[in-house]
Amino acid sequence: MLDRIDDYRTTLQSHSGPFMDFIEWRPTPDRNVEVLNDTADLYRYFDSTEAAEFLYDCVKRTVEYDLPREIDYLRRHDEARRLIMDTVEMPDRLADDLLLFIRQNKGTLSKKRREREFAPLKNDEIERIEAIVQETFDGFDEI
Repeated sequence: MLDRIDDYRTTLQSHSGPFMDFIEWRPTPDRNVEVLNDTADLYRYFDSTEAAEFLYDCVKRTVEYDLPREIDYLRRHDEARRLIMDTVEMPDRLADDLLLFIRQNKGTLSKKRREREFAPLKNDEIERIEAIVQETFDGFDEI
Protein backbone atom coordinates (compact mmCIF):
# COMPACT_ATOMS: atom_id res chain seq x y z
CA MET A 1 0.00 0.00 0.00
CA LEU A 2 2.86 2.38 0.75
CA ASP A 3 4.13 1.93 -2.80
CA ARG A 4 0.71 3.10 -4.00
CA ILE A 5 -0.08 5.67 -1.32
CA ASP A 6 -1.59 8.14 -3.81
CA ASP A 7 -3.93 5.42 -5.13
CA TYR A 8 -4.86 4.54 -1.55
CA ARG A 9 -5.65 8.16 -0.76
CA THR A 10 -7.77 8.45 -3.94
CA THR A 11 -9.65 5.27 -3.02
CA LEU A 12 -10.47 6.59 0.45
CA GLN A 13 -11.48 9.99 -0.88
CA SER A 14 -13.73 8.49 -3.55
CA HIS A 15 -15.79 7.00 -0.76
CA SER A 16 -15.78 9.80 1.82
CA GLY A 17 -15.54 12.81 -0.50
CA PRO A 18 -19.18 12.81 -1.68
CA PHE A 19 -20.38 12.73 1.95
CA MET A 20 -18.52 15.85 3.04
CA ASP A 21 -21.42 18.15 2.08
CA PHE A 22 -23.63 16.25 4.56
CA ILE A 23 -21.24 16.26 7.52
CA GLU A 24 -21.15 19.14 9.97
CA TRP A 25 -17.83 19.33 11.80
CA ARG A 26 -15.40 21.66 13.50
CA PRO A 27 -11.70 21.45 14.29
CA THR A 28 -10.65 20.63 17.84
CA PRO A 29 -7.73 22.20 19.74
CA ASP A 30 -5.78 18.93 19.50
CA ARG A 31 -5.81 19.13 15.67
CA ASN A 32 -8.59 16.62 15.20
CA VAL A 33 -12.22 17.08 14.13
CA GLU A 34 -15.48 16.81 16.00
CA VAL A 35 -18.52 15.65 14.02
CA LEU A 36 -21.59 17.64 15.04
CA ASN A 37 -24.41 15.75 13.32
CA ASP A 38 -25.54 12.13 13.05
CA THR A 39 -23.70 10.48 10.13
CA ALA A 40 -24.44 6.79 10.72
CA ASP A 41 -26.79 6.55 7.73
CA LEU A 42 -24.07 7.83 5.40
CA TYR A 43 -21.83 4.86 6.20
CA ARG A 44 -24.34 2.11 6.91
CA TYR A 45 -24.68 0.58 3.40
CA PHE A 46 -21.80 1.96 1.40
CA ASP A 47 -20.32 0.51 -1.76
CA SER A 48 -16.81 -0.65 -0.95
CA THR A 49 -16.09 -2.20 -4.36
CA GLU A 50 -13.29 0.23 -5.20
CA ALA A 51 -11.62 -0.25 -1.81
CA ALA A 52 -11.93 -4.05 -2.07
CA GLU A 53 -10.42 -4.00 -5.58
CA PHE A 54 -7.55 -1.84 -4.37
CA LEU A 55 -6.91 -4.15 -1.41
CA TYR A 56 -7.07 -7.19 -3.72
CA ASP A 57 -4.46 -5.62 -6.03
CA CYS A 58 -2.18 -4.94 -3.05
CA VAL A 59 -2.50 -8.50 -1.72
CA LYS A 60 -1.97 -9.93 -5.20
CA ARG A 61 1.21 -7.90 -5.65
CA THR A 62 2.45 -9.05 -2.23
CA VAL A 63 1.85 -12.72 -3.03
CA GLU A 64 3.07 -12.67 -6.63
CA TYR A 65 5.95 -10.17 -6.41
CA ASP A 66 7.00 -8.96 -2.94
CA LEU A 67 7.13 -12.31 -1.14
CA PRO A 68 8.99 -14.20 -3.90
CA ARG A 69 11.45 -11.29 -4.18
CA GLU A 70 11.99 -11.25 -0.41
CA ILE A 71 12.54 -15.02 -0.37
CA ASP A 72 15.02 -14.69 -3.25
CA TYR A 73 16.86 -11.92 -1.38
CA LEU A 74 17.06 -13.96 1.82
CA ARG A 75 18.32 -17.01 -0.08
CA ARG A 76 21.02 -14.92 -1.76
CA HIS A 77 21.91 -13.16 1.50
CA ASP A 78 22.32 -16.46 3.37
CA GLU A 79 24.42 -17.91 0.55
CA ALA A 80 26.65 -14.82 0.40
CA ARG A 81 27.12 -14.81 4.17
CA ARG A 82 28.03 -18.52 4.14
CA LEU A 83 30.61 -17.93 1.39
CA ILE A 84 31.99 -14.87 3.21
CA MET A 85 32.36 -16.92 6.39
CA ASP A 86 34.13 -19.64 4.39
CA THR A 87 36.59 -16.97 3.21
CA VAL A 88 37.17 -15.09 6.48
CA GLU A 89 36.01 -15.96 9.97
CA MET A 90 34.02 -13.18 11.62
CA PRO A 91 30.87 -12.75 13.72
CA ASP A 92 27.59 -13.11 11.82
CA ARG A 93 26.62 -9.50 12.53
CA LEU A 94 29.90 -8.20 11.10
CA ALA A 95 29.48 -10.40 8.01
CA ASP A 96 25.93 -9.06 7.58
CA ASP A 97 27.20 -5.49 7.86
CA LEU A 98 29.97 -6.18 5.37
CA LEU A 99 27.50 -7.66 2.91
CA LEU A 100 25.14 -4.69 3.35
CA PHE A 101 27.90 -2.10 2.88
CA ILE A 102 29.12 -3.80 -0.29
CA ARG A 103 25.57 -3.96 -1.70
CA GLN A 104 24.88 -0.34 -0.79
CA ASN A 105 28.06 0.72 -2.60
CA LYS A 106 27.18 -1.18 -5.80
CA GLY A 107 29.46 -4.15 -5.26
CA THR A 108 32.51 -2.64 -3.59
CA LEU A 109 33.49 -1.80 -0.04
CA SER A 110 34.11 1.92 0.38
CA LYS A 111 37.53 3.18 1.39
CA LYS A 112 36.10 4.60 4.61
CA ARG A 113 34.64 1.23 5.63
CA ARG A 114 37.88 -0.57 4.68
CA GLU A 115 39.88 1.76 6.91
CA ARG A 116 37.46 1.67 9.84
CA GLU A 117 35.28 -1.36 10.54
CA PHE A 118 37.15 -3.77 8.27
CA ALA A 119 40.77 -2.65 8.70
CA PRO A 120 41.88 -6.16 9.79
CA LEU A 121 40.88 -7.60 6.40
CA LYS A 122 43.55 -7.91 3.72
CA ASN A 123 42.99 -6.44 0.25
CA ASP A 124 42.77 -9.87 -1.39
CA GLU A 125 40.17 -10.96 1.18
CA ILE A 126 38.07 -7.87 0.50
CA GLU A 127 38.34 -8.40 -3.26
CA ARG A 128 37.21 -12.02 -2.86
CA ILE A 129 34.29 -11.00 -0.62
CA GLU A 130 33.25 -8.26 -3.08
CA ALA A 131 33.28 -10.88 -5.86
CA ILE A 132 31.15 -13.22 -3.71
CA VAL A 133 28.55 -10.51 -3.12
CA GLN A 134 28.54 -9.45 -6.77
CA GLU A 135 28.16 -13.02 -8.02
CA THR A 136 25.56 -14.02 -5.43
CA PHE A 137 23.35 -10.98 -6.11
CA ASP A 138 23.94 -10.92 -9.88
CA GLY A 139 20.60 -10.23 -11.56
CA PHE A 140 18.71 -9.54 -8.34
CA ASP A 141 18.28 -5.78 -8.81
CA GLU A 142 17.14 -6.29 -12.40
CA ILE A 143 13.92 -8.02 -11.32
